[in-house]
Amino acid sequence: MGSLFPLTLIILSWISLLSTEAEEIGSARLLDLLIRDYIVKSFDRHLRTGNVQTVNLPANFSGIKVDTARFRCGSLHRYGAQIKEFYLGRGVNVQPCAERVMLVRQNLGSNWSSVYHSNYDLSGYQLVSPILGLLAYNAGTDVSFGSPFEVGILARENPIKINFSNITKASNTRGIRPLCASFEGDGKVTLRNQVSPNVCVATRHGHFGLVVELPPSMPVRKKISRWKLAVGSSMGAALGAFLLGLLLVSMLVKVKKKARMEELEMRAYEEEALQVSMVGHMRAPIAPGTRTTPTIEHEYTPYPC
Repeated sequence: MGSLFPLTLIILSWISLLSTEAEEIGSARLLDLLIRDYIVKSFDRHLRTGNVQTVNLPANFSGIKVDTARFRCGSLHRYGAQIKEFYLGRGVNVQPCAERVMLVRQNLGSNWSSVYHSNYDLSGYQLVSPILGLLAYNAGTDVSFGSPFEVGILARENPIKINFSNITKASNTRGIRPLCASFEGDGKVTLRNQVSPNVCVATRHGHFGLVVELPPSMPVRKKISRWKLAVGSSMGAALGAFLLGLLLVSMLVKVKKKARMEELEMRAYEEEALQVSMVGHMRAPIAPGTRTTPTIEHEYTPYPC
C-alpha cells in the first residue's frame, strides 16, 4: 500500500505535465514549428530519397505520430508520392523548391487535435477523427543545416487524397456522413463533402479532419483531462462528506433540543399540578387550600334569658 501511493502520485504528475504542455502550446503554428525543429535534429541524412521515416517525438509530445520523407521536386512532380494517409498524384508542384523537399505527415491523435479545435471556430460541429497534417519544407542538400523554411504544395489538376479509413470509425454513423474539414492558415475552416467514404481531397498542404454537425439541442462538450477529473472527484467527495457531517450534527442537535423541550414541558406540567415547597431542608409537595372561609349569612341575635 505504501509503494502504491508514490506510484499514483507519479502517474498523476505525468498526466498533469502532458496536459499542461498541451495547454501551453495553444497555437497550432507553434506546434508545427516545434515538430519541424525536432525532425530536423533527428533526421537520418543517409536515408534514401523517397523512403518514409518514422520520427519518435519526445515524451512531452506523447500521442503525436510523425512520418517524413525527402523527394526531389522534379521527381515528385513527375511521379507523385504516398506518405501514410496522403496520396499525391502526378503534376503536384512545390513552390519554391530548388532541389529537394521534405514532406512531413502528422497525426495529432485525440488529445493534440484539441489545439486545432480551440484555435478554429467549429461552432455546431464536432471532430470525429484525429487531425492529419501534411507540410513541406525546403530540404536542400543537408536537411540538418539551419532551419528549413516552409514551402507550398499545389495540386490543382490532380488533388491530394486523404484517406481516414484506418484512423476513424465514424464512416457512416447513424446514416450521417462526416464532412471534410480543411484548417486554413488564416484561421478559417473550409467544409467539403467526401469524395468517397472516409476519403477527402485537397489542392494544397495543410491540416485536415472529419467533422459531423451537432443537433441544435446538443451542446458541445469540452474534454476534461483525467487529472482534473480525479482532483474534481476528490474535492467533490470531500465536500459531500463535509456536508453530510454538518447534516448529521444538525439532526443530532435538533433531536437533543426536542428532548430538552419535552423534558422542560413535562417538568412544568408536574410543578403546576403539584406545587412544591421547602420543608426544612427538603422539598415536599403541598396541596393548595380548597376550603372556603366561613361567613355568617344572618345576623345573630341572642335570645333574652
